[in-house]
Amino acid sequence: MPFLSDAMPRASRMACAIAAVLLSLFCASTTAGDADSILTLDKLQVRGLQPTSLPLHIPTTSEGISGEQVRERINATDAQDALKYFPSLLVRKRYIGDYDHAVLATRASGTGNSARSLVYADGILLSNLLGNGATFTPRWGLVSPNEIERVDVLYGPFSAAYSGNSVGAVVDYVTRMPERFEAHAAVSYTHGGFRLYRDEADDTATGVQASLGNRWGALSAWLSLNRLDSSAHPIAFANVAASAGGSGAGTPVTGAVAEKNSKGQDWYLLGATGQTDTVQDLAKLKLAWDIDADTRLSLLLGQWRNDAARGVQSYLQDADGNAVYSGPVLIDGKRYAIAPTAMAPQRADQRHVMQGLSLRHAGAGAWDYALAYSRYDYARDLLRSPGVALPAADAGGAGRIADGNGTGWTTASASASWRATEDDTLEFGLQDERFRLRSEVFDTDDWRAGAPRQRSSLFAGRTALRGAYLQHSRRWSPRWSSVLGLRGERWSARDGALGDAVRTFAFQRRAEAALSPKGAVEYAGGEDWSLKASIGRAVRYPTVSELYQGSIAADAVVNNDPALKPERSVTSELSWVRGLDGGTLRATLFHERTRDALYSQTNATVAPVVTNIQNVGAIRTTGAELALSMAGVLRENLDLDASLTFADSVIRENANFPASVGKRQPRVPRWRANVLATWHAGERWDVTAGLRYSGEQFNQLDNSDIHSQAYMGTSPFLVADARLRYRHDAHWSAALGVDNLGGRTYWNFHPYNQRTWTLEVRFDR
Repeated sequence: MPFLSDAMPRASRMACAIAAVLLSLFCASTTAGDADSILTLDKLQVRGLQPTSLPLHIPTTSEGISGEQVRERINATDAQDALKYFPSLLVRKRYIGDYDHAVLATRASGTGNSARSLVYADGILLSNLLGNGATFTPRWGLVSPNEIERVDVLYGPFSAAYSGNSVGAVVDYVTRMPERFEAHAAVSYTHGGFRLYRDEADDTATGVQASLGNRWGALSAWLSLNRLDSSAHPIAFANVAASAGGSGAGTPVTGAVAEKNSKGQDWYLLGATGQTDTVQDLAKLKLAWDIDADTRLSLLLGQWRNDAARGVQSYLQDADGNAVYSGPVLIDGKRYAIAPTAMAPQRADQRHVMQGLSLRHAGAGAWDYALAYSRYDYARDLLRSPGVALPAADAGGAGRIADGNGTGWTTASASASWRATEDDTLEFGLQDERFRLRSEVFDTDDWRAGAPRQRSSLFAGRTALRGAYLQHSRRWSPRWSSVLGLRGERWSARDGALGDAVRTFAFQRRAEAALSPKGAVEYAGGEDWSLKASIGRAVRYPTVSELYQGSIAADAVVNNDPALKPERSVTSELSWVRGLDGGTLRATLFHERTRDALYSQTNATVAPVVTNIQNVGAIRTTGAELALSMAGVLRENLDLDASLTFADSVIRENANFPASVGKRQPRVPRWRANVLATWHAGERWDVTAGLRYSGEQFNQLDNSDIHSQAYMGTSPFLVADARLRYRHDAHWSAALGVDNLGGRTYWNFHPYNQRTWTLEVRFDR
């Protein structure tokens, strides 16, 4: 196409090409007059396969949203945006395409507790249970927003079918499988301004999504392609404490920004780092064979590729106006030492693949069963960085390569259910989950493209979890029903290793076992209201990273504890649910007590002082949640979803860090609220407005970070979103949306996006 200039960004060229294809399809469909055609159905077959893997029959809290509702109401540039308005949930998405820090927070778990929730897509585990923290985010990029059929969330560890990592919530993405020929395409462009300190950046992203599916009798196939090209604002800032200044020689500089850090102490911000440009490609193929109306064999193959660069910008200038990135400098007459890598760029080259195979039978007979296997592999995972600060990301020189090849996880499960009667069901199953983490860091002569040389560090290990469960569901009368379950688990850790250039230390194998009982009961007091009570124990075992990541000093391993205890939680909730005309109203009281919670902290009660992952004696969380979902509020064309959550989460015991006792658990605010209202203005227009609120919270165990509006702070926020969607006909639609309409600057250690506009055009056939 001659109008596609080579000077245009590659994602923009692709967007124009897709738009041209869509335009030709539109013209063809218009001339064909398909709107007036009549399709005669010879036979209608209803398939009974469950649309979600979650056990929604358990009388406990669950919420869901359809893919059509996501496309109608939410500015969804990433799969995690589908969760944006769920009660009590928050995904820390710092920018569009955030691939390594977008952690899910739940009622009693903050955005530093990634291993306290489970995320699945089509039965494949997306949660990265190799660690517990911001860098172990679920692999959201393996789901395209365009392919979402629905998303369901089960709150709490009340199903025996899931491991103790379900203590916060279990999220299940179901992606589309066709019943006839389907073709979908979407092009989106997102733009937002970012103004902070000395930075004036533009957040821009171009997304191109295309999918194609069809059914041929018992066989069906679905192909989904997605590209996201995103340029984001800085997410980190090089800094020095003002109190660290001293006397001595250095380069006089100007430009440092005098601010206060999250603890209210004076510091200087020296430059912006982590300004991310990422191009992510997703290709996914799903095949299904319906052996009969109740039995399906499915195969899923997916590949996600990411080419990312993180740039830097120094605020400091010498007398000649040259940028200064490192070395001794003089700020306001005092000498400060800037580390060589304080403002260093990075480049990531990643290719992850996933595979899934399942056989499921769900029918009207006495027996149902399911067999499933999945594998997630870091086929290539390279992170390159220079050894010294550089004025530009394309400057060469020696550096390091962190290679994660060999990292990944596999899951296998077999389950069955037996319906003795219509009111009596027994479920049971076996599961096996294995996780392997391997990261080697090598020196290289050219950090941009050079080959690895001598190894400088090694970090590796494996964990495995084998589980068996039994769960009994019984309807005792028209008013009373119950679900009782028991889960047994055996966990092991092995092949732990930590090394440097010349040594490798190995850790002993560990194994532990535990039982986790579950129970839920429901009383239907009438046709329009019910009471539900649930209680469950969850054992969350340490991850590879928590056990083995540390450092080597004086021929010994320091700063890690391979003998960490597992977290043990008991969670309970009581819900009143009222059916309304067009919706439901739910009020829930919840309580959780966790012993030996895993957190990074400093133990000053020993000599020498050590900072690492440690067990926190006890954390208690008590709260309440209100949730309303209604279609036709006040007017029949107005839909409303709203929720309000209060959580009092307090550290009750912590022998290693007494100053934290009585303080609030990090990143769990007392108050959260969401409101989403959609007005269907006629047959073609949908107008949506949303509010998201999160109250005061802390990042430190002792709540010493009292200044929340700062880098490394965790601030309260109230932001407004809006979306206007227009449907031209059955095939074409367009939407204009804005997130953070007021342009608020708010933080969760890193800054979130400011005001961000999104324009989207879709074609569906």
